[in-house]
Amino acid sequence: MKNKINPVAYFSMEIVVDEKLNNYAGGLGILAGDLLRSAADQKISMVGISLLSRFGYFKQKISSSGKQKALLENNNLKLLKKLKITTTIQIGKDSVLVGVWQYLIKGVSGFVVPVYFLDTDFLENKKIYRNLCDHLYGGDHLYRLRQEIVLGRGGVRILEALKIKPTKFHINEGHGAFAFVELFLKNQDKTLKELKKICVFTTHSPIKEANDIFLTNEIKRNFVDFPFFLDNLIDNGELNMAKIAIYFSDFVNGVSKKHAQVSREIFSEPRIKAITNGVHLGFWTATSIKNIYNKYFPGWEKNNQLLKKKSVSTSDLWIAHQKNKKELFVEILKLTGEFLAVDDFTTVIARRFAPYKRSALILEDINRLLKIQKKNGPIQIIYAGKAHPLDVIGKKTISDVLKIKEKYKNQIKIVFLENYNISLAKLLVAGADLWINNPLPPNEASGTSGMKAAQNGVPQLSTPDGWWPEGCHEGKSGWTINSSKNNLDNKVMLDVLENKILPIFYQDKLKWKKIMANTIKINAYQFSSERAIKDYSKLIYEK
Repeated sequence: MKNKINPVAYFSMEIVVDEKLNNYAGGLGILAGDLLRSAADQKISMVGISLLSRFGYFKQKISSSGKQKALLENNNLKLLKKLKITTTIQIGKDSVLVGVWQYLIKGVSGFVVPVYFLDTDFLENKKIYRNLCDHLYGGDHLYRLRQEIVLGRGGVRILEALKIKPTKFHINEGHGAFAFVELFLKNQDKTLKELKKICVFTTHSPIKEANDIFLTNEIKRNFVDFPFFLDNLIDNGELNMAKIAIYFSDFVNGVSKKHAQVSREIFSEPRIKAITNGVHLGFWTATSIKNIYNKYFPGWEKNNQLLKKKSVSTSDLWIAHQKNKKELFVEILKLTGEFLAVDDFTTVIARRFAPYKRSALILEDINRLLKIQKKNGPIQIIYAGKAHPLDVIGKKTISDVLKIKEKYKNQIKIVFLENYNISLAKLLVAGADLWINNPLPPNEASGTSGMKAAQNGVPQLSTPDGWWPEGCHEGKSGWTINSSKNNLDNKVMLDVLENKILPIFYQDKLKWKKIMANTIKINAYQFSSERAIKDYSKLIYEK
């Protein structure tokens, strides 16, 4: 096994290693996979630690009445290799056997980054523990707490069993914070200051509800040797996993400049810095666009920075984009039976249906949208995304979109693609004319879907949240919905669409093509996971 002995250990509840393995809910797992892919490309020694998620997240099915149904879906475990190595952890008074499955990420030069998926499905374990690695973010608070004990404590111990001695322990979101507690308990001979030097934490959630917060008594019943000195982090009988991670970490970062600023305020922690997220160009770039990169930037897969040097041919880019658009529309016809016109302006809104993401914002004044379409030209809107099974508002938003789609089906083309996954995402980020992202600031930590669109030459329209304040060069790589009031965002959004975006698309195609080329030159490398993993390596891993 290459690069086995002294890597960085990267803990994440979800890590995307293959689009056929449905062990992800959204951007967190996709980011983790992209960073590890770039680590393999750049020969940065790392290992990933995650949970198996035998049944993944869930398969989305939309009923005839527009209701989301969450169905079970068996994961494709044939992609993984089950190892014979096991370890044991304590949950409450019980010993729990933890096993491991392996996946090898191979970089462009053959360098390997292994990812280890933990599993508790052993006959020796009680039934309540055997299913802990079945469902990603499934079950109740107790199920989630025990999952995080497996991830943190089990992850540290499985690395020991594998004889891997990490130089750093990097926790991706608070789910893995118990790894730091386990390290402390296993290294009583070291001072807390010494341990902190090897602990790194990346926070992703500026929303309190998105952080894992457990009752202190519940934690102590399931983690019986939990250090008493962490009681100073208790708030109203609760412990925030992010606060535990911050306490133990020598380096803490948010995932965009704005998010770092917001996180410093939320956690009253001035140490929080920013390392903005990025996406893997090789994984997310459509084949037709890759061919352009090969033509203009030989060697780009090993050195993404080459994409900054010059703009690609607008005619080459437009031909490739039209091909991507046709491929997307063929798939939509196959999935839904609905026909979309290749020459018509097409925007995509594809992400989790979380309330703060406001996926239905563009439809809030449907009558004005119809007038804009009549004035400027046809508008086609493609939707995709899941709502968490317990998210009542998110599920209602899906139903609302589908009701509007049906009511105005003879006046505007709206398509909803169920069971949003990586395969669909790859088609959408390459086939859209415009990517829309309109979270309610300051709730978006980063948002990476628009980055994927950018590397395919697709500009974005977004509120000034997450990565967009860094990525938006107004009118060159996209547009911003600048409004100081939530209830005005729809008006401002439609103003930009009516007066800036659609006139260029329909009346000045050459300018539109230049915007597409600029989008690649400005944003493709800057928001690549190659740049992000190099930042982590330079600022943290090598120190």
